[in-house]
Amino acid sequence: MATLATPIGPVRLIGNGEVLVGLFTGEEQGFAAEPRATPLLQEASRQVEAYFAGGLSAFDLPLRLDGTPFQRRVWDALMTIPYGATISYKQLAGLVASQAGFRAVGAANGRNPISIIVPCHRVIAHDGKLGGYGGGLPRKRWLLDHEAAHAGARLI
Repeated sequence: MATLATPIGPVRLIGNGEVLVGLFTGEEQGFAAEPRATPLLQEASRQVEAYFAGGLSAFDLPLRLDGTPFQRRVWDALMTIPYGATISYKQLAGLVASQAGFRAVGAANGRNPISIIVPCHRVIAHDGKLGGYGGGLPRKRWLLDHEAAHAGARLI
């Protein structure tokens, strides 16, 4: 585990030595473990710091996303949302061909264990409102504004 100071508060990275299994912000952190530096966590820390500095728009880390097949489909679809862009929960439901609808997609989105890297913050309500975010709406707004500023993109 490694904890980083970031502009949105502490970020905790969790790995198993070979793959990253968690990235948590703020109130999501409920772990009490002794930090250990591993090559994976050092590289993940470097990439997360570069992201917050505005110098990294795509992560290149081995990930393990544990969840149901439906959740994994949703998380895979999140990885296709370009840096600096947003989509609606309804659009995300369309990407995963969800018969369950946008609420089920929103629930899967909210269970994303590797936030920021698997960019659940890029999903907003169809009316342009932020919707929810496990790390809190101020963090979601900061992440979206940060990406828009560094990508030169306009939020949709």
